[in-house]
Amino acid sequence: MTKILVIDDEPSIINLVTAYLKPEGYEVYTATDGNAGLKSARAFKPDLSILDLMLPGMDGIELLSILRRESDVYVIMLTARTDETDKIVGLSVGADDYV
Repeated sequence: MTKILVIDDEPSIINLVTAYLKPEGYEVYTATDGNAGLKSARAFKPDLSILDLMLPGMDGIELLSILRRESDVYVIMLTARTDETDKIVGLSVGADDYV
């Protein structure tokens, strides 16, 4: 089964993404801050991480840079920020896509 880790500090976003993924047969793990996201990524070894940029504790960019040093997990940045600079930074640090 494909494992997906959703890291976002908004419960409504986590609930929405989980509601779409679980019925499709994905095993979904969640975390609500950067530190918990890193711990979950290390523990569950997901096939895909959906990562918010604005997280408490450790932000998404810092978390992504650590993930890139430790694994080749596919990462999709999911954020409400629409600034082009945020997208460029996320992709340059190693995000595979940006939504």
